[in-house]
Amino acid sequence: MQDQSNNQPSADGLAKAATEATKKGGLPPVHLWNPPFCGDLDIRIARDGTWFYLGTPIGREALVRLFSSILKREEGRYYLVTPVEKVGIIVEDAPLFAVDIEAEGTGRDQVLRFTTKTGDVALASGAHPLEVRRDPVSGEPSPYILIRGEGEAALWARIDRKSFLRMVDFGCHETYDGDSWFGLWSSGEFFPVIRSSELA
Repeated sequence: MQDQSNNQPSADGLAKAATEATKKGGLPPVHLWNPPFCGDLDIRIARDGTWFYLGTPIGREALVRLFSSILKREEGRYYLVTPVEKVGIIVEDAPLFAVDIEAEGTGRDQVLRFTTKTGDVALASGAHPLEVRRDPVSGEPSPYILIRGEGEAALWARIDRKSFLRMVDFGCHETYDGDSWFGLWSSGEFFPVIRSSELA
């Protein structure tokens, strides 16, 4: 992978530093790292979860997974961080992309498990809530699940279309906030998707 110039942050250098930082296994403690900002790197995460470098898709899945493990969100921007450097990247929608859903149990005992394109696994719950956002123009719904972090540092995954369609099979109608909603139970929590009246 070639770098843009000697004056720009290095993707190869970042990958090496990230590899070193993640040798202990598991996700690195990026929330504890506050290195100096080193500039922007021409990396873009597209709406469908594809990672691009210099306009070209990154074909090495292991590299994409490595980079996704050092994602950090601060003040509305996304960065890749190591203990010694922080570089800005572009994220078109959500930084992660959920590509599979599995359900265990039924009804209020149901637990929904989501897996992202980069290997993250989250059980929909109070700690990993589901959220459906509407496009302000078209009104089209897009579902998301919180994967890591919280508040301003939260990293959400957009749920792909096939998983969203499968979510319908796991849903039901419940009274929520004084109205009837179609939504999903998981880990003892009910997540509203759409008012029942809108489905009539």
